[in-house]
Amino acid sequence: MSKHTLQERDGFRNKRGFILACIGSAVGMGNIWRFPIMVSKYGGLTFLIPYVFFVALIASTGVIEEFALGRRAGAGPVGAFGMCTEERNGNKRVGNIVGALPILGAMMLAIGYTVVLGWIFKYTWMGISGSLFNMGQDMAVIGGTFGNTAPEAKTISEAVSMMFNGGLFSVGNGVWQVIGLAISLTIMALGIGRGIEKANKFMMPVLFFLFVVLALYISTLAGASEGYKYIFTLNPKGLLNVEVWIYAFGQAFFSLSVAGNGSVIYGSYLPKNEDIPASAKNVAIFDTIAATLAMFVILPAMSVGNVAPDATGPGLMFVYLPNVFNGMVGGRIVGMVFFVCVLFAGISSIINLYEAPVALLQEMFHLKRIPSVLIIGSIGAIISLMIQPWTSQWMDIVSIYICPMGALLAGIMFFWVLKKETALEAVNEGRLNGKKIGKWFHPVGKYVYCLFALVALIAGAIFGGIG
Repeated sequence: MSKHTLQERDGFRNKRGFILACIGSAVGMGNIWRFPIMVSKYGGLTFLIPYVFFVALIASTGVIEEFALGRRAGAGPVGAFGMCTEERNGNKRVGNIVGALPILGAMMLAIGYTVVLGWIFKYTWMGISGSLFNMGQDMAVIGGTFGNTAPEAKTISEAVSMMFNGGLFSVGNGVWQVIGLAISLTIMALGIGRGIEKANKFMMPVLFFLFVVLALYISTLAGASEGYKYIFTLNPKGLLNVEVWIYAFGQAFFSLSVAGNGSVIYGSYLPKNEDIPASAKNVAIFDTIAATLAMFVILPAMSVGNVAPDATGPGLMFVYLPNVFNGMVGGRIVGMVFFVCVLFAGISSIINLYEAPVALLQEMFHLKRIPSVLIIGSIGAIISLMIQPWTSQWMDIVSIYICPMGALLAGIMFFWVLKKETALEAVNEGRLNGKKIGKWFHPVGKYVYCLFALVALIAGAIFGGIG
């Protein structure tokens, strides 16, 4: 594999564009359909305190490490891991092979997200057209609509039947999937600076603005105060509950999009004069703000609708919340704006996930940007249509095993395999005023962060997913 220099590679044009793109990769479904409910389940501040602690830990070690690893190598995980093993023992092939796992994880997660993105596009269109609001608050109708959108099959024969009898390839499902993927791939085909950066410069500010507007509006509705009680609850005894800390770490871990792939590849597009620790801090701050805004929208909204905040996953997003929005004053507008926010979060996330496999084709086979995007996109489209009946099981396998493994491997490569001097040089390059990162960074990353990444992998297998 030839290593592309940063001069040969497309890249981010400025710091703001890079940060917004990274925020876009991190702000995904975990922030919207899981974080608010975790806050509610474990008692507001009782969950937020350990969550913020772990966000600070991961941002100051894992996020920095993945950005620096990618920039140092000027390549994605395969090239970056190969760089580490080559420096250690002169054999980059071992690192190249190991680096294929995070690429596989990114591709598998992207395929699962492609299915979800189809659901999001359909519901956004329903919100714009008014058909979402016209369903009213009939849970049988609302639940049945999503049931048709997300069919489940117990056998292969059932799945095949769905494909040809109005299931996967009906306008309500497969077509929206293809539309969502086509739009995302078009942005990617334009390149890093002209496509991904520009798209995130538009989508992320709009997403934050609309979430603020929604949060302010919902705060004026009767019953919203009960939602704030969930948010600001503090149970000191709950802080002694190990489960709270495990799930808080898992949420922070996956919320920051640390998986040995997306952050590494985005880091590879960074110029040498970019301050990586400062960028990592900004990504962590704005990702946490996005999750917090989602919390201030969803929990008070559920209280307004007298819905117990105990639903999570797709059911929360596509069944419970439409029911709540449809019962609100101005519910048609609220539902439409909410799904536009979710749409932007979904597009920005899926672009990041597909980017690592696309970049790999460019690095290994020297393909141009558009053919690489078309090849990876075609594979994603075909497999996502095939696995739609088993999307939940597919996503569980990826989030529980493959993504944590990718993050752990990236941490091992950077903190254990790469020489300490090289690792610190990679982090300190481009630091403002030449100020070097503290001496704490390498030992904390090597022992604490890598240990917690291992815990995430083990706990995910035991608890059935913690992210």
